[in-house]
Amino acid sequence: MDPRRTPANDRVIAAHLALDPDGRQIVGGQPAQICLPVVNLLRRPDGPRDRQLLLGAEVTIYGAHDGWAFVQAAADRYVGYVPTSSLEQPTDPVTHQVCTAATHAYSAADMKSADLCSLSHSSRLRVSSLGSKFAETNHGYVPLHHLRPISQPDRDPVAVAQLFLGTPYLWGGNSRWGIDCSGLVQAAMLACGVACPGDSNQQERELGDNIPLGNTAVPSDLRRGDLLFWKGHVALMQDPETMIHANAYHMAVALEPVADAVERIMSQGDGPITSHRRVIL
Repeated sequence: MDPRRTPANDRVIAAHLALDPDGRQIVGGQPAQICLPVVNLLRRPDGPRDRQLLLGAEVTIYGAHDGWAFVQAAADRYVGYVPTSSLEQPTDPVTHQVCTAATHAYSAADMKSADLCSLSHSSRLRVSSLGSKFAETNHGYVPLHHLRPISQPDRDPVAVAQLFLGTPYLWGGNSRWGIDCSGLVQAAMLACGVACPGDSNQQERELGDNIPLGNTAVPSDLRRGDLLFWKGHVALMQDPETMIHANAYHMAVALEPVADAVERIMSQGDGPITSHRRVIL
């Protein structure tokens, strides 16, 4: 089993896993949700960042020790460690998510009131009342037009990805403040209700239908929304000639002619396109 999505460590093991506990405590897991704008999901306590979790993200806690919780994210089943202070017990379910690149939560339904926090696209909130311009949420007042009911997903992953243009590249990032190639694809797909894992090699195996590559360096049958994969990289086609991707060359989310990108990536020694996949919504 993929350790990135297996809720087991040297202390605990999830009860639903058909694995030998080998001295570990068998646990059922406890639901919780992220209560801070952005939280790093670490490979081990104080270890490297693997992904990020945004406000309102649902997780299952499988263990807690020395201020760290071992959790599994509901959206992509990725496991890792977050500070226990970044978690809260869910009360009423979240109802809306941020649908713009970013927004602010305010102390009152007034743009001149004190801002309480900045929220990235896909942050999830519980709306308690709707005004003419602001929604009252469990984290403050948010501009009404910056929110979308969770029950109404987007329909165009490319349009979602375009919201992140100019976002700085950040390895393991999942927010408007920093994002990587697979994080961009994941944000676009999840916003459209498409289940999407967190890493590009997982996405290459699991997203959409495989389109044969043919004998050319650049696939001939490229459409808006198609995914192109290289070893360790993924891009989303904006149109048949242009792709959008978070990449270390621009150190940002950028548009790039696909032919130029193929040539540049090959010249860097990172090889040819490995897969062309198509997700049908």
